[in-house]
Amino acid sequence: MIVAFSVTPLGVGESVSEYVADAVRVVRDSGLPNSTDAMFTSIEGEWDEVMAVVKAAVDAVAARAPRVSVVLKADLRAGVTDGLTAKVEAVEARLARD
Repeated sequence: MIVAFSVTPLGVGESVSEYVADAVRVVRDSGLPNSTDAMFTSIEGEWDEVMAVVKAAVDAVAARAPRVSVVLKADLRAGVTDGLTAKVEAVEARLARD
């Protein structure tokens, strides 16, 4: 599965990058395939391992923020591996043909 999620600390001021970095560090340290962009961090793996990493990332932010907002989107597709890369490559290949 692929999970795209966003963790936003509330009540910590306008700049939240140091808190978001705590969450991203947890994801990167997990060893699971992942990517981070301006809006979401995506992580790929089996349900239990991905959800455990998401929880740990949220917990890392919650340890320093009085309130945390989480947005999560999941794509479950049996038998697919490397979807994090393959999906982007499929779109890029289509764009290259046009």
